[in-house]
Amino acid sequence: MTEQQLKKLVTEVVNSLGNDMTLDLALALTEKVKAKAAEMGVNAVIAVSNSAGNPVSVQCMDDSYIASYDVAFNKAYTVVALKMPTTALKELAAPGGSLYGIQFTNGGKIVIFGGGVPLYNKDGKIIGGLGVSGGSEGEDTSLAEYGAEIFSSLL
Repeated sequence: MTEQQLKKLVTEVVNSLGNDMTLDLALALTEKVKAKAAEMGVNAVIAVSNSAGNPVSVQCMDDSYIASYDVAFNKAYTVVALKMPTTALKELAAPGGSLYGIQFTNGGKIVIFGGGVPLYNKDGKIIGGLGVSGGSEGEDTSLAEYGAEIFSSLL
């Protein structure tokens, strides 16, 4: 590798920092959401994905539903795959909506109810997704929105 190629590679790596979810960020966010869920009395599963929809962290609170694992993970995937919160997708995927039936695509990984939010870096770029499952749709949505609100303080 030439010196010029090496400099280019280093520049690309440095420029990419902050453009994707890190394990440290995912774990810090998960801890905050778990604390809020405990306050609410919800035994949640909290999933954080990177910008490609791949899992960075998935944690299950004690006595959470087994089914919530897949739901939380798929919410985190959905929000980065479609670049919108799952609550916005709910309206678009309703009968008569422009995305009606989308939940049957992507191997069934698309979730069309609340509890998933995209996570943005300081430049407004999506760097990951947060999916929460274990409570009612309203509780999951509240926890995800809380996570999105406090995420910027973790950057």
